Amino acid sequence: MRELVRLADTVILPGFPGTAPPDWLRGRLAEGLAGVVLFSRNVQSPGQLADLTAALRAENPRVLVGIDEEAGEVTRLEASTGSSRPGNYALGVVDDVELTEQVARDVGRDLAAAGINLDFAPAADVNSNPDNPVIGLRAFGADPDLVARHTAAWIRGLQSVGVAACAKHFPGHGDTAVDSHHGVPRVTVSREELAEVELWPFRAAIQEGVRSIMTGHLLVTAYDDGLPATLSPRILTGLLRNELGFDGLIVTDGIEMAAVAGVHGLGGASAMAIAAGADAVCVGGENCDEETAEHIRRAIVAAVVEGRLPEERLAEAARRVRDLAAWQAAERAGGQAGSFGTNGSGPGTPADIGLVAARRAIRVTRRAGAPGLLPLVEAPHVVELAPETNLAIDKHMPWGTAEPLTRMLPGTTVTRLRETDVADGVPSAALGGAAGRPLVVVVRDAHRHPWQMDTVSHLLSARPDGVVVEMGLPGRTDLGAVHIATHGAARVCGQAAAEVLTGRA
Repeated sequence: MRELVRLADTVILPGFPGTAPPDWLRGRLAEGLAGVVLFSRNVQSPGQLADLTAALRAENPRVLVGIDEEAGEVTRLEASTGSSRPGNYALGVVDDVELTEQVARDVGRDLAAAGINLDFAPAADVNSNPDNPVIGLRAFGADPDLVARHTAAWIRGLQSVGVAACAKHFPGHGDTAVDSHHGVPRVTVSREELAEVELWPFRAAIQEGVRSIMTGHLLVTAYDDGLPATLSPRILTGLLRNELGFDGLIVTDGIEMAAVAGVHGLGGASAMAIAAGADAVCVGGENCDEETAEHIRRAIVAAVVEGRLPEERLAEAARRVRDLAAWQAAERAGGQAGSFGTNGSGPGTPADIGLVAARRAIRVTRRAGAPGLLPLVEAPHVVELAPETNLAIDKHMPWGTAEPLTRMLPGTTVTRLRETDVADGVPSAALGGAAGRPLVVVVRDAHRHPWQMDTVSHLLSARPDGVVVEMGLPGRTDLGAVHIATHGAARVCGQAAAEVLTGRA
C-alpha cells in the first residue's frame, strides 16, 4: 500500500495558496510528491518566486514546477503589470517563426531564472471559431499550417533553455463555443477534418520533440461521444499514444473544471484520467489545499484497489513523470537565467523582443476620406470598454492604452466602462470628457459583445472622428475614422498602440 500511495503522489500536480510553500506541501514533497503548479497568487516578485522554488527543491531536488506562462493575456509571472510580451495571436499575425522562437526563448529564460521547469504552453489550438470564449488570442490563428509552424517554433525556443514545453489543449479547443471551465465543449467534426485542422499542430509539436501535451476537457464525438478527451482511453491512448506516436508526459487541464469534475468529482475524474492514459493530474487553478490533494490521492489508490485503474498503468504514468524530471535535471545546468519583466535575453535576441513583436503586430485601417487624425498632438479622452474575461486570464491584470498615452501625452483622461455601466445607456461622462479633444475608444473582442458594439456605435455617431483601438480579435476593422488592431491586450500591445497614436512608432 505504501508504494501505491507513493505512485499516486507522483502523478498529482497540486496548486496551493500563498507566496511560500505550506508545511503540508513540504511534507508531501519529501515523501514522494513529484511536482506542483504555480499561479499568479504565488508570484509577488522575482526574488520571492526564486525563494519559493528553492524551498520546493530543498524538499525534492527533482521537483517539477509547472506554470501557465503563455505570455500575452495568460501570464502568471507578470499578472500584476501586464505581459512584456504579446501572446500567440500577435505572433501569428507577424508570421515570423524566428521572432516566435526568440519570444519563447525569452520566456524560457525568465522561467529558468525563477526555478520553473515546466511551462503549460504553447496553446496549439486552431481558433477556427471566432466566437470562441476561451481560446481567441491564445491561438496563433485560424490556419492550421500557420499554427503548426509557430507551435513548433515556440517549443524550440522554450526547450532550448531547458524548460519543458506543453502543447495544449489536445485534441484542439479552437472550434468550440463553450468554455470548459463551465461546461463540456463539443467538437463534432469528422476524423478527417480533425486530422487536417485540429491535429495538425499537435503532429508538428510531437515532431519537434515537445516534452508534454495537455489534454482538453472536450467531447470529441468522432472518437468518443460519451467521455471528454481527458477521460477517454480512445483519445489519450488510442489517438495520442498509438496513432500519433507521442511518448512524452500527458498532463490534464485543471481537473477541477466543471467539464470533468462537475460530473465525476475531483477524485473520480483524476482516477479516470490516469486510467485513460494521462500521466499527471493538474489541480488547483481556483483552489487546492491539503484536504483536496489527499482526497485525490486516496481516490487514485482506491481505483487501483478496486480494479478500475490497473497498477501497471499508474506505474507507467509515474515513470513518465520521473522521466520528465530527469530530462529537466539534465538540462538545468545549461539553462540561462534572465530577470522576468525585463526581457533579460541572451545573444541574438533583442533586449526588448516583446515590444518589438508587439510593434510588428499592429495593423492600421483608415477610413477613406477621413481627416488626418493621427498623430495626436493634444491629450485625448480615452473610453475603454472592459468585458468579463475567462478564468484563464487574471481578472486584475492591467491592460489598455490610457496608461501609456498618459505618459506620452500628459493630461490624457480615461473612462472605463463595463457592461453593467451601460445597462441604462452610455454615461454622459464618456462623451463629455472628450469635448473639444480627440476621442479614442478601446475595445476588446468587440464583435463577441453586443454591448460593446452598441456603445461604440453610440460614441461614433456623436464623434465620427473617433479612433478605435481593438485589443482583442479584430472582427471588424471598419469601426472609427482610424482603426488600430493590436491583436493582443498585453502591456506591450498597449504601448505599441500608444506609439502609433502619438506618431512615435
